[in-house]
Amino acid sequence: MAAVLTPPAPSTAAGPRTVSRPSWGGWRSRWPLLPLVATVLLPALPHGASGGGGPADVASGVAVLVCVGRLLYLRRRPLSATAALVLGLPVVGFALATVTAADPAAALPGLVRYLQVFVLVPIAVCLLLRDADGFRIVAGSLVVLAVVQGVTGVHQYVTGTGASYMGEDIRAVGTFGPSDIMGMATVVAYGLLAAAACALRTPRNAPAWLRPCAAVLAVALIVPLTLSFSRGVWIATAAAVLVVLALTGRRQALTSLAVLGAAGVVLVGGFGIGSEMIADRAASVTRVTSTPDRSVSDRYAMWSAAGAMWRERPAAGVGLKGFPAHRDGHASIGLSSGSDTAGAGQEFRRQALLSPHNMYLLVLGEQGLIGLTTLLGSWAAILAGAVRRLCLARSRGHAAVDCGLAAVALMAWQSVNFLYADIGGPTTVLSGVVLGLAAWWALSGPDRVSAA
Repeated sequence: MAAVLTPPAPSTAAGPRTVSRPSWGGWRSRWPLLPLVATVLLPALPHGASGGGGPADVASGVAVLVCVGRLLYLRRRPLSATAALVLGLPVVGFALATVTAADPAAALPGLVRYLQVFVLVPIAVCLLLRDADGFRIVAGSLVVLAVVQGVTGVHQYVTGTGASYMGEDIRAVGTFGPSDIMGMATVVAYGLLAAAACALRTPRNAPAWLRPCAAVLAVALIVPLTLSFSRGVWIATAAAVLVVLALTGRRQALTSLAVLGAAGVVLVGGFGIGSEMIADRAASVTRVTSTPDRSVSDRYAMWSAAGAMWRERPAAGVGLKGFPAHRDGHASIGLSSGSDTAGAGQEFRRQALLSPHNMYLLVLGEQGLIGLTTLLGSWAAILAGAVRRLCLARSRGHAAVDCGLAAVALMAWQSVNFLYADIGGPTTVLSGVVLGLAAWWALSGPDRVSAA
């Protein structure tokens, strides 16, 4: 009689952990993620400063259409009641600011843009992500984009082919050009935070090389981020990193801070990467009230103008896209006509100041207290939900903690960065992707979030 072979019982003794490869379910089942990946990667393509939609905006539209098509075909309930309320709440402020604007037709393009970035794209991300592996694919796309832009930015600094900064063409701007100097810094920060989250909590089924590779990338991306000379992005990235480290535990936080400090000393002190200019730029953060430079003075003037618009129409604001038309009537005479841009293959040009470079004040001035309350309420609910679910995932030993860390880091970064920036440029649509990633983690069902 043939012997019956029975598999041995799993050993409970300590030993090397067997690494299982992720069950991707085949790329055929992942095809709905392709428009999201394209939305992340396409901002790297050079795009004219005409203000029209770029390739990434087209890809985001395709993602929304794919999402709608799948919902109609599969006949599934699209969102939970909580998710629909949180993600749909800003529509109230957008619609009210449009219909109450002095020229509703002129405000209509703003309504479309706000719906795209803050409602439709985040909802599409939430619905197209099936599980944690889908989250990691999109987050990995952010890292790829950051590496490409970071390498380009460092090359610009080394060869003197970047944007003009203090009389030298050394400012790292990647492929975004001097007309969108925040573009490269934004995508590099996204990639740095996504890589750092993977390094801090690597997925259980990941190959052994992933963690050290993610850690090296996170540290290396500090270089182009520094060479961007973008003070607001520096502050937002530092705040997001500190938040994430605080949520990983005291021991790992202290170790990570020591590594980051050593890397900073080596990169800036040892190799002298822009040390003088970086030190002067960092010191200027503390001089904004004593001897501010022209960019800071203009920003204060535009902040004051946004506040004056709100005081004039406190409930619904002056209407979407209304800031440029009402700026001169509310700004002080100290506001300059524009900012000078040059370098990175572009001739000298004067760029008009059409926004206050503060998302919260822009919303307050254009949408009033109603618009600001609905938008902030939505974002606060997403951030609070993401932190809460991350704490639960850590305590229960879920395999997707890396996704939670990335979601919290990206949402925290976006919240802080909006104090110094607003929407505009080819990277605007990435704000919607980031909000969607954070919302998926905060609002999706536990079966989808805990999947590995």
